[in-house]
Amino acid sequence: MHQFRARLTLIFITLIGASVLIAGLFMAQMLKNSHIEALQTSMERELRVILVTLDWTAGGSDEEQVRYFNEQANRLRSSADARITYIRADGKVLGDSDHDPVDMENHFSREEVVEARESGQAGTDIRYSTTLRQNMLYVAIPVTQGDQLQGYLRLAMSLAEVEAAIRQLWLVLLIGLLAVFIIAGLISYRVALGLTRPIEQITKVAGQITNMNYQARFHGRKQGEVGQLGQAINRMADSLQLQMNRILEDENRLKSVLENMISGVMMIDRDGKIALLNRSAEDILGFSAKELLGKKFDEAKQQFEFTQLIQECIESKELIRDEMIFYYPSERILEINLIPMSPAEDQWAGVLVVLHDITAMRRLERMRSEFVANVSHELKTPIAAVKGFAETLLAGALNDKETAKSFLQIIFDESERLNRLIGDILELSKIESKRIPLQFSPVHLQTFIENCLNVVNSEAAKKSIELEMRVDDDLYMEADEDRLRQILINLLSNGINYTPEGGKVKVKVEATTGSMGLDKEQIRMTITDTGMGIPKKDLPRIFERFYRVDKARSRSSGGTGLGLSIVKHLVELHKGTIRVESEVGMGSKFIIELPVIH
Repeated sequence: MHQFRARLTLIFITLIGASVLIAGLFMAQMLKNSHIEALQTSMERELRVILVTLDWTAGGSDEEQVRYFNEQANRLRSSADARITYIRADGKVLGDSDHDPVDMENHFSREEVVEARESGQAGTDIRYSTTLRQNMLYVAIPVTQGDQLQGYLRLAMSLAEVEAAIRQLWLVLLIGLLAVFIIAGLISYRVALGLTRPIEQITKVAGQITNMNYQARFHGRKQGEVGQLGQAINRMADSLQLQMNRILEDENRLKSVLENMISGVMMIDRDGKIALLNRSAEDILGFSAKELLGKKFDEAKQQFEFTQLIQECIESKELIRDEMIFYYPSERILEINLIPMSPAEDQWAGVLVVLHDITAMRRLERMRSEFVANVSHELKTPIAAVKGFAETLLAGALNDKETAKSFLQIIFDESERLNRLIGDILELSKIESKRIPLQFSPVHLQTFIENCLNVVNSEAAKKSIELEMRVDDDLYMEADEDRLRQILINLLSNGINYTPEGGKVKVKVEATTGSMGLDKEQIRMTITDTGMGIPKKDLPRIFERFYRVDKARSRSSGGTGLGLSIVKHLVELHKGTIRVESEVGMGSKFIIELPVIH
């Protein structure tokens, strides 16, 4: 913009300077011509006066004529203040006021003489005199007697004064021109600045908009074409800013959706390179976006079957849906959806890969199948026993009262077991579907634990098992008392059932802080027994439905295999955690951590 301003100023100065210079040249030429014309007119008058006083008929030899005319020329030199020359008709110089005529050339062909001879009037010429070494104005008139040409009378005057006047004029003109240049330069710069400054501001605004600064605006004048251009730039910036804000909002929404999607999303462009990868896809594939972005899909260290599936979609350009087991970074079952992208006809844009981790769903389906199978098996056992003993009684065993009584007791026990099993299944179903609303209320833990121990005291007494309680008197918490009692009695009953005679079951309750990853106060309940213990291989599955460590003993003790699963779900409904520590032959320890306040 500075260069443009300088060029514009230079153009103004050049135009003004050229105009002034042309006008000066014209004036100088006019002045010069005017001086010369006035001088020429004056010299013609003087020649006419001299011609009247001249006696051209003086006879004699050439030498006498030269002497005569030379004396006349010298005599008139001081009064005319000019060089006077007498030239005979054949061009011979008869007399000259400034030079010896004997040494002078023939003047027959001189321009002024030729013009005077041809026109019969005064002839003029301006040329450099080699004799006087300066520019001279020559005016010659013909001298006639009757119709007979006698010669020429010439007057020569120096143009030094005229040239001096012209030089003075040029000096004044140059000084004036310099002043005009300076003034014109200042005015031109001011005008150029006024024209270019708004354009410069508009250019800066346009540059900032180009650099994605859509808040830049033109604040200059609003009148004229430049002002209209600035307002147009502002309107364009407003429109661009509005559109970019919308684009950024849509981009942020899309980015937020992609980053928070549970499903993995990966996009492969038309060149087969991985162009997009969200966070879930990174977790599923086991590689970060930095490791995969920009790489060809078949060079990204992915499972061979997965790569082949992408290649198939690229070749067929059709939707592909499949399930596949991935072994890295961990074993999972993935549902893979490959969608070919063609935004316009006959234009291939790439493949969109959507990955769903369906491991939990398939595991849940398997657990449901196993649950149905387990329920069927658990129900079949007591029903088969009831049916078998009832058939035996109907076949004639009723006659033997002792046998009949024993069979009826077995039928009753199996019916009770069947009833408990159905009750536990319904209870677990309600808990898992979260159809049981919890009624939270303050619970004094010392009193609560004492009541729970009283419930199982008779059962413990049958096996001479000692029950011990360690609870501070001032401990309180918020809980659903009935459900908390169900948790504790379940764990105490398990401890009693799996502890041999003369053993010990202990309950310890204490306040803790932050063990659940929180800064709030919590209650830790620890139920410890001196029973048979649980093998390490069984610990991860101890809370699964119908899972038994010792199946024969569990059934003989009347257990349904659902107790610990119910306990785990009830603890989680209280926003707590439960874990087990055990060694074979050393007993087991169940640790429950619950928040004090909900």
